[in-house]
Amino acid sequence: MSGMKKLFVYLKDYKKETVLAPLFKLLEAFFELMVPLVMAGIIDRGIVDRDMGYIGRMGLCLLALGIVGLVSSITAQFFAARAAVGFSAKLRQALFDHIQDLNFTNIDKAGTSTMITRMTSDINQVQSGVNLVLRLFLRSPIIVFGAMIMAFTIDVKSALVFVVAIPLMAVVVFGIMIVTIPLYRRVQAALDRVLGITRENLTGVRVIRAFHQEQKEEERFTEGNRVLASLQMFVGKISACMNPVTYVIVNGAIIALIYIGAIQVNMGNLTQGEVVAIINYMSQILVELVKLANLIITVTKALACADRVAAVLEIRNEEPGAAKPGVVSEASVPPFLEFDHVSLTYQGAGDKTLNDVNFKVKKGQTIGIIGGTGSGKSSLVNLIPGFYPATEGTVCLEGSDIRSIPEEELRNRIGMVPQKAVLFKGTIRSNLQWGKSDATEEEMWEALETAQALEVVEGKAGGLDAEVAQNGRNFSGGQRQRLTIARALVRRPDILILDDSASALDYATDARLRAALRRIEKETTTFIVSQRASSIMHGDQIIVLEDGEVAGIGTHEELLERCQVYQEIYYSQYPEKAGDRPEGKNQPEKRNEDGSANAVTGGAGGAVKNTDGTGGGAAGDDKGEAGAGKGGR
Repeated sequence: MSGMKKLFVYLKDYKKETVLAPLFKLLEAFFELMVPLVMAGIIDRGIVDRDMGYIGRMGLCLLALGIVGLVSSITAQFFAARAAVGFSAKLRQALFDHIQDLNFTNIDKAGTSTMITRMTSDINQVQSGVNLVLRLFLRSPIIVFGAMIMAFTIDVKSALVFVVAIPLMAVVVFGIMIVTIPLYRRVQAALDRVLGITRENLTGVRVIRAFHQEQKEEERFTEGNRVLASLQMFVGKISACMNPVTYVIVNGAIIALIYIGAIQVNMGNLTQGEVVAIINYMSQILVELVKLANLIITVTKALACADRVAAVLEIRNEEPGAAKPGVVSEASVPPFLEFDHVSLTYQGAGDKTLNDVNFKVKKGQTIGIIGGTGSGKSSLVNLIPGFYPATEGTVCLEGSDIRSIPEEELRNRIGMVPQKAVLFKGTIRSNLQWGKSDATEEEMWEALETAQALEVVEGKAGGLDAEVAQNGRNFSGGQRQRLTIARALVRRPDILILDDSASALDYATDARLRAALRRIEKETTTFIVSQRASSIMHGDQIIVLEDGEVAGIGTHEELLERCQVYQEIYYSQYPEKAGDRPEGKNQPEKRNEDGSANAVTGGAGGAVKNTDGTGGGAAGDDKGEAGAGKGGR
């Protein structure tokens, strides 16, 4: 219930509708309560006295009551539907906007599947609940208590049956409501799980078929679906008890009314028409209680769903520490970008993903980031636009903690090319306009040329207006990557982040791309994340990561001399360069099974050909001295 209260704010623009809908329903209820009295008059005066004129006049009165009631009902439905649909539209928009504002930590914590369920199924349930409440929440109680009061005006003894029946039915209705509310929450949670399985299967259908796991996935879906179905059937059986139990109570009350009414008629205290009127009032109560029972079931679902929606709206981005104010000293200008002893721990993770990362970047520099799989490369660059908040230390841009910079201002200065190339349904032009909404065609073609994507666009019918399918399915992996790079370049950002965004490109295209990036304005600071040494070796500064820690910082030549991790990466990709390895104690040493030093390491690496074409020295010895043996051709 508390969740629903928090969502009422989205009804504030529909105050008129939320007042008029129940009022017109009350008007309908008033006319409906008059019908049994008219019927009693027709029986007691028209039929008993055989007054056909009176019967005709009362018949026209019944017709008028029916027409006015119908008009009132349609008007009430119009206002209720308008309020409910408008409320759900505003709520869905607010939920979507809130999710857009959440940082990656909170999105990961909540989960994509449950976000989708809450924005669709849950809000639809809340909409149905609001609609029914506006239509029936006042009408049904008014009919029930109005019918009881009208019965008391006819005969007190007969009306006492109402006093017993109505509390009994209230106990049944609200008792079932209390039991089913938590069960409906479990149903929605099970629906989340089924949606999660479905989403995984649709996004990973190629992998599932490649590994022939269709049967296993079918079994997993069947199990999730079975749990959901069993929960729905269980709570459905409990809810289904409401109608038959209320029918039993009401029909028992009607039997008692007929019995008491017959005695009262024999005694002359009641007329036949009055007995019929009392029974009609009891029938009206039966109908309204059935409606109320269905309303309670719908409202129960709506309340459970409202709590789930409100729970997402309550998620707030955490601020792990106070932002460092941007104070620039006249004596010393701060670096353009600085990582000041930064650490990052993901939500729910046991260990730090990044630990004590500390470096400075000048404006216009090209920074290469390299390391093994899982070393924290993507995590590091995700801290720059503030996708994840640093759990320790600060990331400063021009002397200001990025947390003190308005999010829109920060993101507008950054061009991000994520690890997974993502294109949106539309055209190439509309995708490039994500980078800059008012970009000219000249700016777009320039960005495409730099990103080596000219041939992609020129090869498509329509050029910039060529269609892009959802997720860019009508483009290859390399084409998608080049178009996402162009999207980032079109805004001419202060900081360009390429997060392993050339992994699907061949070496020739990658080389042309790097050459083109070096020709762009020197005002752009570029971060290149890659596992290829060739992609980052020409950078002004290279950051080598290992297990979330900085293993070395420097130029390509400096790291080859003194960073063992970088040496291992580089020489594993360029084994022919192993003969040029610098000698010294910093070189990695491989050992034989008996623990003695292996002659393949320490000095110049394996067989390097001499200028005359003969095989060179086999390898250095364990002291780093070059081997002297000659090899044949």
